[in-house]
Amino acid sequence: MANLIHPTAVVAAGARIADDVSVGPYSVIGEHVTIGAGTIIGPHCIVDGYTTIGANNNFYRFCSVGGMPQDKKYRGEPTRLEIGDNNTIREYVTLNTGTAQDVGITRLANDNWIMAYAHVAHDCQVGSHTVIANGVQLGGHVHIGDWAILGGLCAVHQYVRVGAHTMVGGTSTLRQDTPPFLLGAGDPFRPVGINSEGLNRRGYSPEAIAALKEAYKLLYRRKLKIDEACEQMRALQEQRPLAHEPLQVMIDFLAASTRGIARS
Repeated sequence: MANLIHPTAVVAAGARIADDVSVGPYSVIGEHVTIGAGTIIGPHCIVDGYTTIGANNNFYRFCSVGGMPQDKKYRGEPTRLEIGDNNTIREYVTLNTGTAQDVGITRLANDNWIMAYAHVAHDCQVGSHTVIANGVQLGGHVHIGDWAILGGLCAVHQYVRVGAHTMVGGTSTLRQDTPPFLLGAGDPFRPVGINSEGLNRRGYSPEAIAALKEAYKLLYRRKLKIDEACEQMRALQEQRPLAHEPLQVMIDFLAASTRGIARS
């Protein structure tokens, strides 16, 4: 392990680091940090707090990982940051630990691409296979579903949820929950349809995509209340059994929304 740790790096005695972890020049690894096999910590990074990092992650230069939450209510509780496997974290990204006011853990799952200057605040829950582009700012307690894409300089208000497979254009502002499978942009965010191309690339059938387009019309064109739209989506499930699962994802997301949804 010593051969992979640059002599200018500072690694606390209590840190648990796999033998093949690489730590670059002038990086600092804190006392309560665990880092899995194959992970690369670039130069001038700080990995601190109660932070667990999985295997084969790549942190580019000047990342700040596991810093205390930017929350005035924080009183030094041993809250955590958990990062999965195969994530790419580019320059100057900040990832904070959780708070006692939530589950106490900020999570980043697997195979995510987090670009330069992005900020993932306390208690965020980020799924897998997401793309969070340059300068995206996630407020506290934000949930991002699998395969979501957030364009550069997007701002996501605290407690907002972004559904799986949704693609958000750059410089958008998300102030309310954004249902899964959508495509849109704007300040505030305005949906324009279903992310058909992304769903096709990920193997969704033409039948499923067509059913989701019908669901979109129920929600956004007919201006139904959420419970009314969900009821009609359940009827659509009976008519389109091959689309039952993605329709259920949409229904479950809408049923769980507490902030209301982004409307066109």
